[in-house]
Amino acid sequence: MNSYLESLKWRYATKKFDDKKKISARDLELLLEATRLSASSFGLQPYHVFVITDPEIRSSLREVSWGQSQITDASHLFVFANIKTFGPELIDSYLKEVSDVREIPSEGLKAYGEFMKSKLVTFPEEDKQNWTAKQTYLALGNLLSAAGAMHIDACPLEGFEAEAYDRILNLDEQDLTTSVVVALGYRSEQDETQHLKKVRRPKESLFTHI
Repeated sequence: MNSYLESLKWRYATKKFDDKKKISARDLELLLEATRLSASSFGLQPYHVFVITDPEIRSSLREVSWGQSQITDASHLFVFANIKTFGPELIDSYLKEVSDVREIPSEGLKAYGEFMKSKLVTFPEEDKQNWTAKQTYLALGNLLSAAGAMHIDACPLEGFEAEAYDRILNLDEQDLTTSVVVALGYRSEQDETQHLKKVRRPKESLFTHI
């Protein structure tokens, strides 16, 4: 646990990446698996993650990301895109996977499925999109922690034009919309922010024991 906490103290939102250093294929697979294993409400994971290395696409994305250099200079760019709307099929698809993986007859999951549908499918459309967007941040937390534990630098980004991202990545055709972006790679020696002390709220102002 001490080493895990040390990795959290080590990581920071990297402002300048070394564009010559790349994440290895093995380490990338570990990051993908850590992201895949993230918690989500009901386990539904109502989002898709795009791993972007194409220089032309990333150059286009940088133009609609306030010109931030992390978009093009990092080794990899993860774009989390949440489902914009859904119906019973989202739950049905998940329950089929549950049935297959756990070897449970689908009939035995019917009541659970109806419960999930009664809570989620009845959401107003705006609430559905808000809910799916929130799920991406659970995966984001897992990715950042895993990267820190592996001493891979990361910078989560919300400074971008979501509609432009959706257009460049053709997300509308997939009923997806961009939620959050993460640049991953290795810090540049010229990134002065790496030397700043980490600032977090003190425990007494953040936690209340009741």
